[in-house]
Amino acid sequence: MAKVMEGLYYSESHEYVRVEGNFGFIGITDYAQKELGAVVYVDMPDVDDEVVAGEEFGAVESTKAASDLNAPVSGVVVEVNDALDDTPELINQDAYENWIIKVELSDKDELNNLMDAKAYAAFCDK
Repeated sequence: MAKVMEGLYYSESHEYVRVEGNFGFIGITDYAQKELGAVVYVDMPDVDDEVVAGEEFGAVESTKAASDLNAPVSGVVVEVNDALDDTPELINQDAYENWIIKVELSDKDELNNLMDAKAYAAFCDK
C-alpha cells in the first residue's frame, strides 16, 4: 500500500503539492514512485520558468519507463531540487521528502481542483 500524506494536495496524474505560504513544493507521490520503480533521472524546468496547471513541466525516468510530470498548480519556478541531479533515487527513498520543484503559486484557488489525502487514497484503490 502506497503512503498518502495528510495535508497535501494530489492530482490524478500522481503529483502532489505541499503548500507553505505562497509557495508550493511539487513532487510525485509514493504511489507513482512505486509504479515507476527505480528512478534514474529527473528532468526539471529552470528557475524562473512558468508552469501551468495540467501542463507538462518535466519527466521522471526509471529503469521501467519514463513518465511526464504535469503541474498540479500554476506558478513560477523559484527553486529546483538539485540533489536529484546526482541522486534521483532519493524519490524512491521518500517521495514526499524529496520534492522536485518549488513554485510561487499564481492562483491558490487551483488547489480546489485537487484531491485531499482521503480522496487520493480512494482514487489509488480503484
